[in-house]
Amino acid sequence: QVQLVESGGGLVQAGGSLRLSCAASGSILSINLMGWYRQAPGMQRELVATITRGGSTTYADSVKGRFAISRDSAKNTVYLQMNSLKPEDTARYYCLMTIAAVTTLSFNDYWGQGTQVTVSS
Repeated sequence: QVQLVESGGGLVQAGGSLRLSCAASGSILSINLMGWYRQAPGMQRELVATITRGGSTTYADSVKGRFAISRDSAKNTVYLQMNSLKPEDTARYYCLMTIAAVTTLSFNDYWGQGTQVTVSS
């Protein structure tokens, strides 16, 4: 089985920073894409940022220049550094990884349970 566990969320004032982490564990052969999504109450889940195994990144326009995604492939971990946070960044943040597990031998998407980020004005 593969599990993703996020950490690092919390309450922060506008203009502050947080760093999210997401670590994958289990019978993992390989991890391709890693990414972060977020979902605010009453809204659809939206893409925040992704990073490929080669290090190529993409960002939502709303977070460009403020957020930075990175990965440590040796630790099966993805990070999201969030700076200059705004109240509209308030959401539950989920990590996503495309993982080939020993039991499946094919790549599938796995989601974490989410971590809450709340930005006060």
